[in-house]
Formats: sequence, C-alpha cells, structure tokens
Amino acid sequence: MSEYRQLSQQGLWNNNAALVQLLGLCPLLAVTGSFINGLGLGLATIMVLVGSNTTVSLVRQWVPSEIRIPIFVMVIAAFVTIVQLLMNAFTYSLYQALGIFIPLIVTNCAIIGRAEAYASKNPVHFAAFDGLMMGLGFTLVLVVLGGLREILGQGTLFDGAEFLLGQWATVLELRLFEADSYLLLAILPPGAFIGLGLLIALKNAIDRYLDARAKAQAPQKTVERARVTAES
Repeated sequence: MSEYRQLSQQGLWNNNAALVQLLGLCPLLAVTGSFINGLGLGLATIMVLVGSNTTVSLVRQWVPSEIRIPIFVMVIAAFVTIVQLLMNAFTYSLYQALGIFIPLIVTNCAIIGRAEAYASKNPVHFAAFDGLMMGLGFTLVLVVLGGLREILGQGTLFDGAEFLLGQWATVLELRLFEADSYLLLAILPPGAFIGLGLLIALKNAIDRYLDARAKAQAPQKTVERARVTAES
C-alpha cells in the first residue's frame, strides 16, 4: 500500500481525530450548531494542520529534541494567528460566530499530535498530505454533526452560508420542513454529545460489518496431512 493511500485511510477513517482518537472535542461540540459553522472551523483547522505540518517537517533537522514541543506550539500559534486575521478580514460574521474557538485551535491536541507523531519524522510532502487528510477527516465530522443538529434543531440546512461564501450564498439556504416546535435538544450542547456518540457507534458498526465480510471472503486454508506407513 502506498504511503499516500495509507495516510488517506488513516486520516479519513481508521484513525479519524474526532471518531477514533477523540481529540479536539471542545471546539467540535461547541460550534456544530449549524453546517456552516462546522465547515468554517473545519477549513480553518485544515489550513493550520497543513501549514504547521509542513513547517515542522522543514525545520525538523534543526530543532533540538529537548525544546521541540514549545517550538511546535509556536509554529501552530503563528498559523492560527494568520487564519484568525484572514477570517477577521474576509468572513467577519463567521469570525464572530466561531468566537474564542478560533484561537483555541492552538490547543487542539490533534494538531500538536500530528506535528509530534508524524511531521517531525517524515519528509515535507508526506507531512503536508498527512495534515490535509487529518484535517479533512475532522472537517467531515464537523459538517455531518453540524448538518444533523441544524436540520433537527431549526429545520434548515446551509443557514448562514453568506457568512462564509458571500452575499450570493443566501440562495443556498434550504427550509426542509416547518414545525410548530423544533427539537430543542439538538440545538443545546447535550445534542452535540448525543450526535457524536451516534456517529461513533455508526462507525464502529460499519467497521465490524467490514471485518466480518472480509473474514467470510478470505480463502479457507486447507491442511494436508502426510500419511506415514511402515512401508514408506
């Protein structure tokens, strides 16, 4: 299996930061009240992951092992500041909606974990691709959980798309159903915990199904016994 394929499988599914490693849960649970909020934080996390992984891999030969963690944190903080300033300049409404969770990307264990576990030990192209796949896996969980909570809690999808994509994106908002009262539990923080738990359970069920099917399709080994007689 090529390194790129293995990194894709690890980041998107087998070692997903949110569903398997259970890292970065504070921002994940806090900002997934809508699809667009989840997408915004996911894109910011991808930019920080790719930038920090690339930089850490570039400087890994000159960083003493005794002070590597403080230097990695400084690199991550620099990219978080860049992303924060860009969002402040170009997507100010989304910047206000995400609030404190943008600078808190610095403390996201998934990012410092990939810098320490992979980027500091591998070439630049692999480190950058690892950051991209890990970020995409994290973003997929954010948008799926945000979409489910928005649908159940508000009956809409893509509400606030103009905060991220510009004024033209108001046409993307979908009103899926009208109801006298929506599911308040989905809007509140407990809805995020329940939704994430259901996603983890679904992933585990899919993994067990795939394992069982692979075992059923695996060729059965036939053991041939040699018969030894007195004449032989």
